[in-house]
Amino acid sequence: MWSAHSKLILLSLVLSSNLRTSLAFRHALPSLAKQQLAHEIDSHHEYKHLRQSSHRHHGTQLMQSRVHKDSNLRLYGSSSPSSSKFDRSVIPQVFPQRWVQLAYLSILALLSDWICFSVAAVPDQYETAFAGHSAASLIDIFLFTNVATCFLVTDLVAKIGLQKAIQGAAVVMMVGCWLRSGISFLPMIPGAEHLMSYPFVVIGTILVGAAQPFFQCTPPLLSAQWFAASERATSTAVALNFNQIGIATAFLVGGTMAQSRSGLENYFGLIAILCTITTIGTLLQFQAKPPVPPSTSELEKVIQGKKEPPFLESAQKFLSTPGFKQPLAAFVCSISITNIVGAFIDEVLERGGMTNQFHIDLAGAGFEMAILIGGILIGGYVDKTKEFKKVTLICLGMTAFFVIPLGLTEHAIGKEPVLLILALLGLGMAAGPVQPINAELAVDVTYPSDETAVESVQQIFGNLVSALLVPVAEFASTRDYQLLPNVPWAASDIRGDVVLLLVIAMATSSYFSLFNAPLQRSEADEAVDEDEQGPRLGASEDGLTQVLQIEQEFEKGPTGR
Repeated sequence: MWSAHSKLILLSLVLSSNLRTSLAFRHALPSLAKQQLAHEIDSHHEYKHLRQSSHRHHGTQLMQSRVHKDSNLRLYGSSSPSSSKFDRSVIPQVFPQRWVQLAYLSILALLSDWICFSVAAVPDQYETAFAGHSAASLIDIFLFTNVATCFLVTDLVAKIGLQKAIQGAAVVMMVGCWLRSGISFLPMIPGAEHLMSYPFVVIGTILVGAAQPFFQCTPPLLSAQWFAASERATSTAVALNFNQIGIATAFLVGGTMAQSRSGLENYFGLIAILCTITTIGTLLQFQAKPPVPPSTSELEKVIQGKKEPPFLESAQKFLSTPGFKQPLAAFVCSISITNIVGAFIDEVLERGGMTNQFHIDLAGAGFEMAILIGGILIGGYVDKTKEFKKVTLICLGMTAFFVIPLGLTEHAIGKEPVLLILALLGLGMAAGPVQPINAELAVDVTYPSDETAVESVQQIFGNLVSALLVPVAEFASTRDYQLLPNVPWAASDIRGDVVLLLVIAMATSSYFSLFNAPLQRSEADEAVDEDEQGPRLGASEDGLTQVLQIEQEFEKGPTGR
């Protein structure tokens, strides 16, 4: 805005035709304009200095400007959200550290599921080493511990923060790995190699099972605290589906290494060493939160300072929130189908004509990889479009389509291993993304709720329903249903477990089509008033540009404007 003095000078120029007055104004106007904007330019320099200083000090003074100079501002990353003080002049931004955070959480999830299914590929060797105990029972111990801990993870993360929770869980998992492996496999330890006794293996498995929910239930929270609105579904897909790579690793590495008692010990030892390396990196590099929130919705949530109720109260609230049950059903459908197919993949592939165990392991690994890749690609599309409902319905429809070839045998054609592999990969690409997409959708419709609480509810329901469906699917797999037996060219049969999965996918798709709830977090991200974005560099630059333009125009002389 022009001062009263500058307005008088402008008026005198309009009323006077004297060239001398005009020439005097030529020199006075830029000077006055510069004086008028001097304090903004100083603030611009101060802002640049603080940004440069923030990079030198890891962002501890980032975005602090004259609007914050006299306020008691504590940055987002310096304390818990409830104790941070922000106003809407802070500009959300992202930091490269977010990829380090995502990498550690994903690797920890990979290791936890690798440990869970570590002996799934070698059940005979395990049962020989530990007589009277099955590999399936060890997995059951792990999964039941996992479900129990899911009830605790939300309140613990809310109390001590994501950084301490992840670091503590990593240490617990590492201790569990060493209890399972022992140290006799190390070359510097004298004496013969030997496996740890069964009680130590069970205790170690319980510890790892207790740690896993901290890696499975926190991806939406990590995405909210570190990633921009256009990246959240992708980052959640990576962290949430990376455990599938752990299952694939269990089949490939376990099936190769654990072919004897000593091989089983070395296999457990390898896992313990890799877990120790990852834990050390987590303790050194995993951070709490970035200096400022990465999105407008997260900034608004911090400003509101709402304290979340205990987990059980949150769960009850979610189940009564319009639009929450549909993504919950989709999440449960996806995790159930992928778990059941993974559990019976040997039978599925053998029925389709594959008998080589190594090829079966490779196909299983390809299925798990397809889940991850599909989550990244389709999650990226959802990040850009926010088409949660449309994409989920398409994925559920494709899931139903790709399930059919896994149990359908066309008598005129016979067994087709290539078709079976393509269907398996397609199923992974279609069913896998449904989990992270609907984890983000559930967080979106319940905003500003606790992201960890939302994901904990989904994991509890998903794991419980999966556990209940596995024996049902196992029974159904023994049933074959004939289709058009009197039509030679179309006669076929389909397995009962595939019929079960097909019904689940179609029923979930029908129920999910009823979804009709506002995307509250997405709306908060989009509802950004430009006047509330705080100290913007562009404002000072625009003002300085206007002054320079005016000065250049008057430098042209009397013939100028």
